[in-house]
Amino acid sequence: MDSTPLRSYWQRHGGRLTVLLAATVAALSVATGVANIGARSVVGPLGQFVPEWIQRTAGFTGALTGFLLVVSALGLRRRLRVAWYATTILLPMGALQGLLQSSSLSVPLVVLSIVTLPVVLANAARFDRELSVSTSQLAAGAALVATQVYGTVGAYTLREDFTTIDTPIDAFYYTIATASTVGYGDAVPTSQAARLFGISVVLLGASSFALALGTLLGPAIEARFSRALGRMSGGQLELLEDHVLVLGYGDLTEPVVTELTDAAEFLVITPDSEQASALSDRGVDVLTANPSDEEPLQHARIDDARAVVVATDDDAKDALAVLTARDLNDEVYIVAAATDRENVPKLERAGADTVISPASIGGRLLVRSALDRSDVYDAVAQLVEE
Repeated sequence: MDSTPLRSYWQRHGGRLTVLLAATVAALSVATGVANIGARSVVGPLGQFVPEWIQRTAGFTGALTGFLLVVSALGLRRRLRVAWYATTILLPMGALQGLLQSSSLSVPLVVLSIVTLPVVLANAARFDRELSVSTSQLAAGAALVATQVYGTVGAYTLREDFTTIDTPIDAFYYTIATASTVGYGDAVPTSQAARLFGISVVLLGASSFALALGTLLGPAIEARFSRALGRMSGGQLELLEDHVLVLGYGDLTEPVVTELTDAAEFLVITPDSEQASALSDRGVDVLTANPSDEEPLQHARIDDARAVVVATDDDAKDALAVLTARDLNDEVYIVAAATDRENVPKLERAGADTVISPASIGGRLLVRSALDRSDVYDAVAQLVEE
């Protein structure tokens, strides 16, 4: 059996398969964890060995592991190395928690976790990006952690001035409930110092939570605005892999976009903002920039592109775009369309692997069809054979 197609598929889609499997395990972990939290009896092969409280605790921690796997799967989509490390740790944890839950609902989770782990390990080289954290994100994380530490230590120190705080866990619970402004009212301050401390936890907690939400929602809002304006955000560009770059947009480009829509992932780069906005409204990924500039091609991850297509109505601009693309990636396959037949050699010298002249091909098709009185598809087949 020829393994070449399987190897080719693995090389192209191994990363996406890893992300898909990790996300599926995450969903199963959350679902089975929630289902087993409220279980009243323990069943399954380990039922007689696992106490009920361990099974219910495993359900709770399994749900938490599932949420962490969701985060790591999102990190895998961005090819982050730290997300790969996290996933390799969380998958065995999820399988172990599924075993401890000892429920028939946990069987798919255990099996899929075991199957996914070798796939993640085999694709380790694909996830090679370092985590880039902005100053605002660091500040938000530090503020959030500092607030929880301050509230927990302070509440435990003042535990005699509260009604139900006796342990560090009680103090941490009080801090979470107060800082998030939930305030269940089960830990009541009984002294002036405790009340003032509670006020400080509310103010610091609300501020840190707002700062954290801002840093998380900010990129998402930016992405929505960027798409509305016909642009792609940095996060969206980082997800591109094994894609086709379409440099420029014109009358010749529209059939290319139509053909690629169901065939491969692609990105159009055009300097025309109106064209970019129209393409974006159709759901096409587009970057508003000059396709002959190096910076937008680097942002569009030309190093990871499977092919480059250049097909506008301006052969001079196409030649410059081909030159830039070839200079940035000397291995990518470049296909160009020449409006004038005389420009075919020029585009080839610029670095295009294949240059097609639509006018020349159209003329030959018309002549073949007229002389042979054959169907246009038969004429195309004859040209292909030649």
